Amino acid sequence: PPMSNAAVLIEKLPDHVTLVTINRPEARNAVNGDVAAGLDAAITQTEEDVDCWVVILTGTGNDAFSAGADLKAVSSGNGHALRTARGGFAGFVTAPRSKPWIAAVNGPALAGGCELALACDLRVAVPESRFGLPEVKRGLIASAGGLYRLPRALPQAVALEMILTGDPLSAERAHALGMVNALAPRDQLIAAAQALAARITVNAPVSVRHSLSVSRQAQDLSDAELMAVSQVAQAANM
Repeated sequence: PPMSNAAVLIEKLPDHVTLVTINRPEARNAVNGDVAAGLDAAITQTEEDVDCWVVILTGTGNDAFSAGADLKAVSSGNGHALRTARGGFAGFVTAPRSKPWIAAVNGPALAGGCELALACDLRVAVPESRFGLPEVKRGLIASAGGLYRLPRALPQAVALEMILTGDPLSAERAHALGMVNALAPRDQLIAAAQALAARITVNAPVSVRHSLSVSRQAQDLSDAELMAVSQVAQAANM
């Protein structure tokens, strides 16, 4: 049976796909301690499940993919619970993951919610969603990966405009600029994520994982280092 707490639901779909859902619609799927623990556990479960080749991450309801950190949890002194040792914020953004994750963005992905979407490898979204890092408007900084992942996902000037103004980007523009892989109506969002997953799962899963591992380092290492990493991956894949 799926291991999940009420705040994070884990469901096995057909064709080697697992669906992970942040399930706090009453709080716009904001991250509290339960969500962080649940996402950390979901990573353990999907990494250990040999039948799981691709993971889809989404949120419940129409109001938000995730509103980011639960400010009530933070103001009540439970801010430390919003991160885990392995995963960082939400138990997710810095967690080592060997399998591709697709964010199915069902509503606004703002602040930590945007950082969750950026921590996934691929993104599909409903047209009415939007992405943003409004932290500077509140005297904060986006410290869960957004400040370096957004400039990798978008043209530099667009990302910097978002970071410095705190203003959001529409899903349509995010799609046009290549940050979002596909747009889909709300009632077809998970199906669109499954269709993208299906184009991955037709391939050899070990080759996919080794290829993903190298590609994730593309902007962090020199060409010579990346060639060495590629050769290691090639040997491991044989």
